[in-house]
Amino acid sequence: MDLSLVESGGRFELEAIEKASIDELRALQWERLRAVVRHAFDNCLPYRRKCEDAGIHPDDLHSFDDLAKFPFTVKQDFREHYPFGMFSVPLDRIARFHASSGTTGKPAVVGYTAADLETWAGLVARSLRAAGAHHGDRVHNAYNYGLFTGGMGSHDGAQALGCAVIPVSGGQTERQVQLLVDLKPNIIMVTPSYLLNIADEFDRQGLSHSDIALRVAMVGAEPWTEAMRAEINRRLNLQAVDYY
Repeated sequence: MDLSLVESGGRFELEAIEKASIDELRALQWERLRAVVRHAFDNCLPYRRKCEDAGIHPDDLHSFDDLAKFPFTVKQDFREHYPFGMFSVPLDRIARFHASSGTTGKPAVVGYTAADLETWAGLVARSLRAAGAHHGDRVHNAYNYGLFTGGMGSHDGAQALGCAVIPVSGGQTERQVQLLVDLKPNIIMVTPSYLLNIADEFDRQGLSHSDIALRVAMVGAEPWTEAMRAEINRRLNLQAVDYY
């Protein structure tokens, strides 16, 4: 995996795509859009049927505006074709499965190829790097591990950047605080609501931000507000950034 993570003069070299012009970005988006629509049509029978019902074909995609004519995949499609009906590669190419909770029906099952996992890790690594993380940082990963997509993808990306990962997952808040104090991670990856729970536990134990080494929180997986960001930054003396 070439993530261009070698430091040059104390700074990381940006990848070509991170310096691309608008025209270059649009050309890449167009190329990938056509490939995705064609691949879905050719390899995912439920999607092909939706296109046929809409009277549309990949050959009808001539511009970005034409995308509005194509049917979109929604979560109900995954429920109706549970578990593997929405897959567009053979099952023997799947390297890992993830799934939603299924609390409102059958879970949405997602299969990742090895290339998908490499892309995912690379994007997380770039997100971390953009937030100021670098090789040698310690990353406290409080996203849930397991069938949800958060924990393992964040773990792989931090590791790809050359960080040391503390794979805490969610819950056991007292232990989270102990590890933040004792292991002194520099980065935390976490949902906003749970980070505020951690801040509450700091207060309960009579601790403060001076007892930890966090400088950045990669916050995502649920909606949050600028007021929450300001509260997190103030209470933990760090920079909370959006993590998509």
